[in-house]
Amino acid sequence: MGSVRLAIRVSPRASRNELSGWRGKQLAVKVSAAPVDGAANAQVIKVLAKALGVRARDISIVAGETSRDKTVAVEGCSREEVLERLRRVLSE
Repeated sequence: MGSVRLAIRVSPRASRNELSGWRGKQLAVKVSAAPVDGAANAQVIKVLAKALGVRARDISIVAGETSRDKTVAVEGCSREEVLERLRRVLSE
């Protein structure tokens, strides 16, 4: 099935972990972890996996490892499935 790539904007040290909507073409993701030793990246993967209903190992950061602007790859879902799942989560 391949992978779907998503552009995200991460806000570390937030009060809680959540998807906070679209900012242009980027998905805004808030995580409570600090950007130290990969903690924020690990939390981003967990938040996305839970929201999309996939395993954490099916999500990887493919660009922007040390930046707030990242590109993630989601394995095992079509682009339409990913966008529909995000729509559902963001409308709750």
